[in-house]
Amino acid sequence: MLAIAAAVVFGVWLLLDLLDTNLGAPDLFNFQTMASLGLLLLALYLAGVGSGPRAGNGSSGRRFYGRRPGRG
Repeated sequence: MLAIAAAVVFGVWLLLDLLDTNLGAPDLFNFQTMASLGLLLLALYLAGVGSGPRAGNGSSGRRFYGRRPGRG
């Protein structure tokens, strides 16, 4: 989810740059602010923050009973 938010931030920033506008707040929508926000969201995504719902019983994924598939 955070990666999608970062993509949206970078997309909005690209559109603002291509349309050569600052929406009346040049200090708010500048390169440093938008790049910092996008990189912060990407860093949080890569760190595993907001990675989605977790299983409530402590299991970490699919359970295999007997032989595991693909093990020859």
